[in-house]
Amino acid sequence: MTHVPGPVDEGFRCSQASARAGEPMAGTAPTGTAWLFVEYAGPWARKAVAESRQPEDVRTLLDGLDDVRVQLIRRHGGVSGPGVRVFAAELGEATRVWTTVLRDVRELLDLDVAALAAGADPGLTPHDDLLWLVCTNGRRDLCCAELGRPIASALAARWPEATWETTHLGGHRFAGTLLALPSGVALGRLDVESAVAACTDLAAGLLPVDRARGRVGLAPAAQVAELHVRRELGLRDLGAVVVTSVDGEHVALTTPRGPVVVRVEVSPGVPGHQSCADPTTTAAPRYTIRARQPPQ
Repeated sequence: MTHVPGPVDEGFRCSQASARAGEPMAGTAPTGTAWLFVEYAGPWARKAVAESRQPEDVRTLLDGLDDVRVQLIRRHGGVSGPGVRVFAAELGEATRVWTTVLRDVRELLDLDVAALAAGADPGLTPHDDLLWLVCTNGRRDLCCAELGRPIASALAARWPEATWETTHLGGHRFAGTLLALPSGVALGRLDVESAVAACTDLAAGLLPVDRARGRVGLAPAAQVAELHVRRELGLRDLGAVVVTSVDGEHVALTTPRGPVVVRVEVSPGVPGHQSCADPTTTAAPRYTIRARQPPQ
């Protein structure tokens, strides 16, 4: 992708620019499959894990996990403890979430990281309850803080146990952004009202298609194909559409009306700012549906 210099002034907001340009969200959910969420109520820096005030050996461990995506989390309002809440998740074709509460954050040094990276049980307790993880790290991007914090406040008022702020879900330009577990659905362009409505749908087993970026852990083409098929066939149940394989541009899925294959073509999009503070513009990928085989 090409990077072209571009000015960024103090009043610029990447999320507003992206929305004005009509940039599609489908296919922009993170593709990592192994995730680790660690409670940390201290100040968040741009490089949240590496620049945190956690013990040096813990920072070294977390910042060095190449095959596991690490997120810091905290309760809205800064309340923390007792202990350190940890969630681990395997996302993608299969979704599993585990949790524990550590007496001391150094107990992370005993976590079975290799198992988590391989998509296996890291030795924690299975967690099947809802989780709303809202990106609010203003040191990373202003849109995430300005839009994310009111969303986190509203969700925490309704789902106090499920709601957490988190440090970086990617796609600042789609703020407010949210990762919903255990569904693994990433949402974007949320405000307070639409966030509550979308989470209400997810809690009822329905996918809010118009707010969805895709399923975390799936390839971008698979994310695009699923959302396209759902829109065409009017399917909102979370389990109604399942990606079964990705072969280059071709994505195979199952639906209640039978199997379907979608061809997704990738091309460069219009260059735009990926973040409020980024002085360059980037041509993010654009995904276009070129063909779809039955059902009709």
